[in-house]
Amino acid sequence: MRTAILALAAGLLLLRFLPQLPPASVLPFVLAAGLALLPFRWRAVGCFLCGFAWACLSAHGALDDRLPDELDGRTFWLEGKVSGLPDVRDGVVRFELIDISSRHSGLPSKLRLAWYGGPVIQAGERWRLAAKLKRPRGLVNPHPFDYEAWLLARRIGASGTIKTGERLVAAEGGLAWRDRLRHRLLAVEAQGRSGAVAALVVGDDSGLSTADWRILQDTGTVHLMVISGQHVGMLAGLLYSLVALLVRWGVWPRQVAWLPCACGLALAGSLGYGWLAGFDVPVQRALVMVALVLLWRLRYRQLGVWLPLLIALGGVLLLDPLVGLQAGFWLSFLAVALLALVFRGRLGSWQWWRALGRAQWAMALGLLPVLLALGLPVSMSGPIANLFAVPLVSAVIVPLSLLGTVFLWLPGVGESLLWIAGGLLAILFDVLQWLASWQPAWLPASLPIWAWLLVALGVLLILLPSGVPFRALGLVFLLPLLFPPTNNPLVGQAEIWLFDVGQGLAVLVRTQEHALLYDAGPRYGNFDIGERVVLPSLRTLGVSGLDLLILSHGDSDHAGGALAIQRQMPVGRVFSGEPK
Repeated sequence: MRTAILALAAGLLLLRFLPQLPPASVLPFVLAAGLALLPFRWRAVGCFLCGFAWACLSAHGALDDRLPDELDGRTFWLEGKVSGLPDVRDGVVRFELIDISSRHSGLPSKLRLAWYGGPVIQAGERWRLAAKLKRPRGLVNPHPFDYEAWLLARRIGASGTIKTGERLVAAEGGLAWRDRLRHRLLAVEAQGRSGAVAALVVGDDSGLSTADWRILQDTGTVHLMVISGQHVGMLAGLLYSLVALLVRWGVWPRQVAWLPCACGLALAGSLGYGWLAGFDVPVQRALVMVALVLLWRLRYRQLGVWLPLLIALGGVLLLDPLVGLQAGFWLSFLAVALLALVFRGRLGSWQWWRALGRAQWAMALGLLPVLLALGLPVSMSGPIANLFAVPLVSAVIVPLSLLGTVFLWLPGVGESLLWIAGGLLAILFDVLQWLASWQPAWLPASLPIWAWLLVALGVLLILLPSGVPFRALGLVFLLPLLFPPTNNPLVGQAEIWLFDVGQGLAVLVRTQEHALLYDAGPRYGNFDIGERVVLPSLRTLGVSGLDLLILSHGDSDHAGGALAIQRQMPVGRVFSGEPK
């Protein structure tokens, strides 16, 4: 059974690594072949073929639901329902639109729209809008973040800007209630951290500033401010432990079986939290994991730890194969697998502080190859930050925030609890800011496949239990991180990179010994292309410093990203065509 589930997951995950999809006409035959093999000894092969065919068919369906080329850049009148919580930043309202109807055929079933200077929009409202739509597209650069793949994973068929619109139906139902709760939380006095409280309760991160996200990224604590498996799992654990404590204290009714009640309460609490968070993909993954763990605890403990993890992996991928395109999917499942590897089979019990330290050490080291493969920054201060931030947020701040939300109807009670939670969040961010200034995130150069495999093997060896032979070799295999292979041009040659920065310019000229950057990309309010695109691309290419930065002129689309680059990378000299 384990082999079959693993083969199914492998077929579903293969989608991420394909350079292009196989023709849709071939996939039904592949699926039929896989189903035909299931009753025989080649069951694993059949599961792999079924998973592969289903993933590719799902991807074809998502690609077919995108805006056609001939409609790209045109303005349409359309009607639709606001889905999720609208995001308001710098006077721009961004939201997703579903249940779309229009006189024009061929429009996608889900849109991501921006309304500059738009009115207040609430989830669940129905609007009639004039929107200029464009096909999903991202920037093509050495830095591997793929915005187009991110849109595809969310099944968004087009993005666009709104020219005008009118509200047809007011907000109603669960979406409207959740949006009103969001606004109620943002209005609470939480010592300046009401936005972080709203992020923890309803999954709305619009109240966190760009500086907040930079602090969280530098300290490796982004997972704490988005509702993830950690929060859902911790809430389930707290509710389960509450029933277990009542049993231990002798106050639980003897005629009522406590274990089914504990598992049921934990699952109900997790589902309620998931509803508050909007059932986004990370929350769905967490709920599947929690449900399987509770079922395992209730009836199937004899099956071991790995089978529930494999079932959850296969179940999540079957529900939505495109989830494999998201970095959070890989990080969440590999984190759980690492914890199972580190703690399963250990002799004796560990003190809580030792177990927490071991978990942080395993996460910091074990997720390193994944971060390298995904091109994500590596937080050097992450193990220290998470050592105190994880228990504080999961065991104290999240329960206080949820209790405060539940008791908002009692005057003074809910506000007081949220005020305490906000104060703890303010202290936490102050400490994290100090850690971030001491040790910002590190974005290593891109490694060739052989070097990455060495690093991954070294990490695996180090994480194995003590006593396993050749563990010390793991440290040797990590050397490519400290001394990455260089790919500089030969003497007398130059390498030129023209970065894709949208409206603007950024050109890297590199020789064997020197690097020159001509223009640094644009900056739009808090969105800095220099920081988000140019700098990561330079790091990925192995450029650790610039000998010369030339700014053609002071316009924002050419010089807007220069300050971010100078702030985070050594720059020898700066020439400018005009004062900025």
